[in-house]
Amino acid sequence: MDARVVITIVLRVRAFRTECGNWSGAASARRLLMPARETEAIILKTFPLGEADRLVSFFGRSSGRMRGVAAGARRVKNRYGSTLEILSHVQIWYVEKETRDLVRIQQADLLESFHKAQSDYGLSTGLAVISEISELILPEHEVSEAMFRLILLVAREVERTGDWNLPLSYFAFWTVRLGGWLPRFDRCVVCDAALGVKAAFFGAQQSGLYCENCKRAGMKPMHVGARNLAERFTGERLDRIVDGEAMKASAKELREAALGWIEVHLERQLRTRELLETT
Repeated sequence: MDARVVITIVLRVRAFRTECGNWSGAASARRLLMPARETEAIILKTFPLGEADRLVSFFGRSSGRMRGVAAGARRVKNRYGSTLEILSHVQIWYVEKETRDLVRIQQADLLESFHKAQSDYGLSTGLAVISEISELILPEHEVSEAMFRLILLVAREVERTGDWNLPLSYFAFWTVRLGGWLPRFDRCVVCDAALGVKAAFFGAQQSGLYCENCKRAGMKPMHVGARNLAERFTGERLDRIVDGEAMKASAKELREAALGWIEVHLERQLRTRELLETT
């Protein structure tokens, strides 16, 4: 081979390697200078991480459910303050890298605090149930505007009324409906008989309503008042439904059935559900 040809090939290889190196360096620089992403979010849960950090699970309006590290959040003096309380409504900035499962939270500004509900044991049990259900049913990175608005609406109503009875029933019912697991309320799931004004029955491991003839041992009744309340939930705003004493029993029946259907879908029991019985 001619010497001049060899020299030309060598020079071209060197030039190509140099150009590739420049590309690689530029890519590395872009990774180092990755801009923070921003989203409106609801804090679902936080967990201690190391000596000073917190692992934060949050549901972003534009990002879906994510987990990230809030560095220094467990220190007495930290820049997060009360923004990481359960179900707090925040504006959050985070950096995400393709090679890591956890994002790095840079900043969180409080948009809306539910301090009364968060600091009261009785009310906080209701928030804990909402938090656990949301954490378990929401897929990672999947945006759901309907669930975001539902969680925020219910948290606001618990804070406003100082009671979780009706808001939690509303949340459980709509979670089942949005998830596509809501059974028919007018007919028996087994024999298809019309339920009419008679009581229907539901059980811990069954996903539908049963008539008097098809009910199984251990099932609980859902009276027509609870089924009518479900109909109201589909057509009325939560903050316009007056929670009187007569409605409490219906709300409880509907809530218990909906929570049971959620557990059937999850194939696991909700740990926070037991807390409701202690308040």
